[in-house]
Amino acid sequence: MTAEQQPAILVVDDDAAVRDALTVVFELEGFHVTPYESGDRMLADPLVCSACVLLDVHMPGRSGIETLKALVARGHRGPIFMISGQGDIPVAVEAIKEGAVDFVEKPFDMDSVIARVRAALASAARPAEDGPPAFHGQEHLTPREQEVLGEIVKGMSNKEAGRTLMISPRTVEVHRARIMQKLGARNAADLVRIVLSNGTEAS
Repeated sequence: MTAEQQPAILVVDDDAAVRDALTVVFELEGFHVTPYESGDRMLADPLVCSACVLLDVHMPGRSGIETLKALVARGHRGPIFMISGQGDIPVAVEAIKEGAVDFVEKPFDMDSVIARVRAALASAARPAEDGPPAFHGQEHLTPREQEVLGEIVKGMSNKEAGRTLMISPRTVEVHRARIMQKLGARNAADLVRIVLSNGTEAS
């Protein structure tokens, strides 16, 4: 496989040790990795729109959230992971609201990060399914929210859903809250009732 054919990973972190570790691990897994010490440096380069971005939240200058917004505004199509050593729910909520697919915390479980990146790239490569909504409000949910909702309807916990979807339990928790808000549900039972109201489960 040539460098052009390898899945592309962009690692953005002001910590050189983190950049080097992620670069080495993903290169050993067959990815083409480009490291950057800042969001500004990455945004100054021509980017692969389908690349997966591992983006640190807390950086001097342009923050990770600001960089995320800039990538989304440019129409970046690849999955974007936010990484932080100071993970908390408000930051995770903002990151996912702005378009991140997942939020991972330092120190990393490298095997988990690799598996989640592969799953996100595979999901991004699948064509979107067209068709009428299966239940009222489905059209307001993102593809990832629909996947999370499908796991909720099956009775999965945040941890179990995260394991199935290859995202963190915290990310599932954020998606669950946004789904409930969008669908006007008060609890998981409400979600099940809404989804099954037409006799069709979320996919």
